Amino acid sequence: MDANPIAAARQLIDANQYVTLATADADGRPWASPVWFAHKGYTEFVWLSRPEAQHSRNIAQRSEVGFVIFDSTVPPLTGKAVYAEALAQEVEESDVPEALATFNAREAAVGIGRLGLGDVTGDGNFRLHRARATQLYYLDDHDHRVPFDPGA
Repeated sequence: MDANPIAAARQLIDANQYVTLATADADGRPWASPVWFAHKGYTEFVWLSRPEAQHSRNIAQRSEVGFVIFDSTVPPLTGKAVYAEALAQEVEESDVPEALATFNAREAAVGIGRLGLGDVTGDGNFRLHRARATQLYYLDDHDHRVPFDPGA
């Protein structure tokens, strides 16, 4: 078992660039989407999506989401993962600058371009979304989901 599951979970979040986001529409039909993400404090996750994307439309109807972050390159029975239950929404206009700064900081860290306000507001093609984790779990060496508080 990992000596420090919180540190291991943080390392896994930092090492990965995609989260698999699980949403459902108003009737409960599920949809999963990989989205490139940035995070703030290991509890708020921000991504960029087109408003017409299925997961964006689902979030507008039902804010409850789940997601998982994992390394898909490891052999079976050796994987580690962070699972989350969260509430998601399109970032409100007044919060866009802060969310965009979080997103752009991650983009800069991996060497890709930065977005401007015009890319995610007004006539821009994209919108920022965020999920605030209500519960986080770390998948341990025994395939158990262990709840954790990333702030601990």
